[in-house]
Amino acid sequence: MPTLGIYVQIPFCAAKCSFCNFSSRAERSDVFDQYARDLQLEIEGLDRLYAERGIPREILAVPVNSLYFGGGTPTLLGEKRLGLLARTLQAHLECSEDVEFTLETTPGSADAGLLRALRNRSVNRLSIGAQTFDDRELRAVGRLHSAADSTELVNRAREAGFANISLDLIAGLPYQTEASFRRSLETAAKLRPEHVSLYLFEIDEKSRLGREVVHGGTRYQAAAVPSEEFIADAYEYGRQFLSNAGYAQYEISNFALPGYESRHNRKYWQLGPYLGIGAGAHSFDGVRRWSNHVDAHDYLAGLDSGRSPIDGFHVLSPEEQIEEFFFLGLRQMEGVDLAWARQRWGSERIRSWEDKILSLATEGRLVRDGDRVRLSRDSYVVSNEIFQEFVSA
Repeated sequence: MPTLGIYVQIPFCAAKCSFCNFSSRAERSDVFDQYARDLQLEIEGLDRLYAERGIPREILAVPVNSLYFGGGTPTLLGEKRLGLLARTLQAHLECSEDVEFTLETTPGSADAGLLRALRNRSVNRLSIGAQTFDDRELRAVGRLHSAADSTELVNRAREAGFANISLDLIAGLPYQTEASFRRSLETAAKLRPEHVSLYLFEIDEKSRLGREVVHGGTRYQAAAVPSEEFIADAYEYGRQFLSNAGYAQYEISNFALPGYESRHNRKYWQLGPYLGIGAGAHSFDGVRRWSNHVDAHDYLAGLDSGRSPIDGFHVLSPEEQIEEFFFLGLRQMEGVDLAWARQRWGSERIRSWEDKILSLATEGRLVRDGDRVRLSRDSYVVSNEIFQEFVSA
């Protein structure tokens, strides 16, 4: 039986990090009330909003087994607003009893009282943006918290009853060295989170720091960003370290103790249905993709005037669906199952990809075992180049 994921976007932060390429922003707290109220309006009006865009409303009856509040820093909304949103979702959607309810947070943004309240509101998984346990690296990218704050947050979360915690780490931050990266991994392992996400620093012109690096600038500590070779080596070291510590890698950037893989994120990689609520949130029902206005003020203005928040809408052709099957599914260590793909899209369409698969396997970039196709172990750091091979020109 299919299950549904719900993603709620909270695009607010206490401060904008220099490496961030998301649409989050620092805002006055009075905007939070309006945003929470309009999120509630969107949730309550999903049936009408989908009918207006020709989205089959049957998806709203699919049992929900994952809720994810992301950002930004959702905890900035506080207990009252977050509780209101949780109750609204549970009242208008069919949530399963064992729903995985994840909330992203940043060290320093959640005290013991809020953590206890969140746990009592059925939040059962925390995703903590530690990024590094080196204070110099944190300051370099504009993070407001310290390494000690990250450790304190994990300990407070345990005391509040959280038994499923994920920590984010980044390889390649300014001033990062082999020694400092190793210490961050060691500190994370001692805290024993159930899940670790290890991301490579992205040089992206959408961020202030990335723009400086691309154009050879010196602002935002751009000159202190390690080389691509260092980042690749750090990632490989991190993979091995986490494996030795008992964390199984199940996706390019994600590692988990047995049974603690992210249920919600797996929906993205396995083409499962999910609905996005809030500014910039994306949705997918297996055939259609749609998204809300990215800018929070455009999102609010639209809902306040009775207009739909949906800004983008696209029906995927079978060929586009197959492309997504490959470049999303190959992110997983288990890869993709061609037999499942043939059943869904037909043997002829999948056969047209055989030459590409054979070529990449011959080059050592893919491994094929019967109908199972996955990235080779040496291909993870260049995975984006490989994924481009599965996108039509």
